[in-house]
Amino acid sequence: MVVIKEVSAKSILDSRKEKTILVSIKTNLGKTFKASSPSGKSTGKYEVKTYKKSLEEDIITLKKFSEYFSEEILEEFDDLKRVEDILEGHIGGNTLFAFESAVLKAIAEEKNKEIWEMVNPKLKEEKEKKFPRLVGNCIGGGKHSNISGKKPDFQEFLLIPDMTSPGNALKTNKDGKERVQPLIKKKDNNFKGQKNDEDAWMTSLNEKEVLDVLNTLNLPLGLDVASSGFYNRGKYHYENPMLKRDVDEQLSYLANLIKNYNIFYIEDPFQEEDFEGFAKLLKKFPNSLIVGDDLTVTNSKRLKKAIDMKSINAIIVKPNQCGSLLEVKKVCEIAKENNIKMIFSHRSGETSETILADLAFGFQADFLKCGITGKEREVKIKRLIEIEKKLK
Repeated sequence: MVVIKEVSAKSILDSRKEKTILVSIKTNLGKTFKASSPSGKSTGKYEVKTYKKSLEEDIITLKKFSEYFSEEILEEFDDLKRVEDILEGHIGGNTLFAFESAVLKAIAEEKNKEIWEMVNPKLKEEKEKKFPRLVGNCIGGGKHSNISGKKPDFQEFLLIPDMTSPGNALKTNKDGKERVQPLIKKKDNNFKGQKNDEDAWMTSLNEKEVLDVLNTLNLPLGLDVASSGFYNRGKYHYENPMLKRDVDEQLSYLANLIKNYNIFYIEDPFQEEDFEGFAKLLKKFPNSLIVGDDLTVTNSKRLKKAIDMKSINAIIVKPNQCGSLLEVKKVCEIAKENNIKMIFSHRSGETSETILADLAFGFQADFLKCGITGKEREVKIKRLIEIEKKLK
């Protein structure tokens, strides 16, 4: 059993060199366990607050609550409810996620088990265990790319190899990313080999030109449109080239892209309130993945609404969007019951924390989205590869 004897936290820098939180807990066995939270830049307005008031205040709050945990015995995943009963309403999503991740690590070590086994105790005995397919950001635009001048309006152009082995998929994605570099250079005179927040190539090409380049790879392709980022007063405001599209025009434009480039995966094609727009696109393309992120924000109520309105057939799961790993579990259960594919996802500001891989495998996610290159992204894929090797 685990009893928390001491809690502390401090700010560290994420991959964007911005502050995020690292939480440490000391247990009754005298061991210390740490976990950190990523930070999103392109955030949905329905996400929980990152911090209650500020990162600094959350750090102080955790310290104040330290003694409250000494009565709680923690032995399994669902015991996180005891943690949440104490902390609910006092800290933000980043802090809660880091705290619960540290607790989960402590319980796993105490029981001499892998973290994913605590998430899903029955999984080890099951014959069929699936590894999530990798979703890798190859070329970027939108809020994640800070080049001056033109850039793609869409946020991410994704490679999604149809491979069950994470090691082979990583190799394929890295190879694909390298192969497109000279092709971008050929089309884009301004290209200098720069990379964005998620270590994806930055370019001044527009989305059609980017897709022309990626089509040469013969890999399943995905888009994160992140359309809330350029939606205002009923119109989608494109800058490359400059034009405005209303909802019907947006639907027609995206439909053409899906058809012409055989797009397998399309995330946040409409702004975060437009359940109807998503539903129309899904009806047109039931065989593509129509993915909710800003629409659903790892929130069980919003997921249920999206299911009722037939808006999506896939959902992004970002644990720090809700903070609560119990809410993550609830979201995953609802998704599975309704045949909604699950994509566990990193954030643009990442840390070297690897628990995302254990959560994705433990909850038997269909996909893991955590970039292609960059040390904070690769450690998560390497953790997945490590799980695969241990099970062989």
